[in-house]
Amino acid sequence: MTLVHRIVAVFIVFLCGTYGVHESQASLAHDLQDGQYVLLMRHANAPGYGDPAGYSIGQCSTQRNLDEYGKKQSKVIGVWLSQQGIKSAEIFSSPWCRCLDTANLLNIGPVKIAQPLASFFDDMRLEKMQTKELEIFIKNELAKQSRVPIILVTHHVNIQAFTGEVVSVGDMALVKVNKNGEYVSHKTYPSPKP
Repeated sequence: MTLVHRIVAVFIVFLCGTYGVHESQASLAHDLQDGQYVLLMRHANAPGYGDPAGYSIGQCSTQRNLDEYGKKQSKVIGVWLSQQGIKSAEIFSSPWCRCLDTANLLNIGPVKIAQPLASFFDDMRLEKMQTKELEIFIKNELAKQSRVPIILVTHHVNIQAFTGEVVSVGDMALVKVNKNGEYVSHKTYPSPKP
């Protein structure tokens, strides 16, 4: 292979890679604007498991919270979303502080608390009822949206119950739903690393 052929081959590979990146970026932003998708996100890194005994939803100091890595991770996810073409979004969060902090640190829109995103880790008997509430919530939000991406920051138990997949901290699931807000399919996006 001559030098010219090598240069042409490298250029073609570069163009294909660039096209694939732009296609992926356009795809995520486009999907989130077509009224059939939401982005479920697990909160960023918060060391530990569950919450301390006697925690209170209204007091962050009693809960398991983001560490410095988790805060940095949340900001990096926000930058990554912006690079995907998502400059602003309707952001809803579980009332747990680690979710609220993750959602706020994304810095792509005001954050509203949504009870259907609350963890049921402490009482798994609530899984079916709360997943049904999440479906209704998604249905209602998609019905009133005007092509604005919807991002839902929640917990691993909620995402697993809705999609069937266990996700790591900061991971995202682009979920396609039907007209009733029920799960159809999903694609997972791993959390970008700080």
